[in-house]
Amino acid sequence: MTDTKEDIFLNDLDLSLEKAWELLSEAVSDRRSPLHMPAIGTVTEEGLPSQRIMVLRSADPEKRQLRFNTDARVSKVRDIGNGAPVSVLGYHPEAKIQLRLTGTGHIHRDGPRADAAWDQASLYGQRCYLAEPAPGSAVEEATSGLPADIEGRKPTEEQVEPARANFAILLVDVVRIEWLYLAHTGHRRAASTWDSRTGDWQHEWLVP
Repeated sequence: MTDTKEDIFLNDLDLSLEKAWELLSEAVSDRRSPLHMPAIGTVTEEGLPSQRIMVLRSADPEKRQLRFNTDARVSKVRDIGNGAPVSVLGYHPEAKIQLRLTGTGHIHRDGPRADAAWDQASLYGQRCYLAEPAPGSAVEEATSGLPADIEGRKPTEEQVEPARANFAILLVDVVRIEWLYLAHTGHRRAASTWDSRTGDWQHEWLVP
């Protein structure tokens, strides 16, 4: 009896890493993918863990890099600074795979990458960065933070132009990918760690 594609992937470390990046790459454009909005973890200035859900905008296996858009005024931007540990967690029920990624985060407010990301965002997406005061600020009553003249409607390019100053991207240079496959027939767990000396991934099986 020949192995199924799933059987081969579950018992091959190289293919398991390929599968992880395949799921992440698909999630960029597939809004229905559970990995389209993973949980992003950072450490605050006080040394406390902090998590939030973010939209995955890009996944590049060649560069080992993930991209997310963010408001430049929020706390995680301060937490990450010029480079800090970042974790990414997501679970894909259909694939029965949990992905845990760790790496170093970098914030870019200016430059070609940030400019391109801004241009790719829809007007509705760009509108989010017009919120005043900054996201996370304490206010006396419930509010979207958006100017009244654009709340609930599609803004024009001129209206969202000031929002560019509040826009930034988070790039995560991935150094470890751990996947866990959950099945009643037997779980599988493996990890791939980037070795900068050899310029390659080092794999190992783990007990689920």
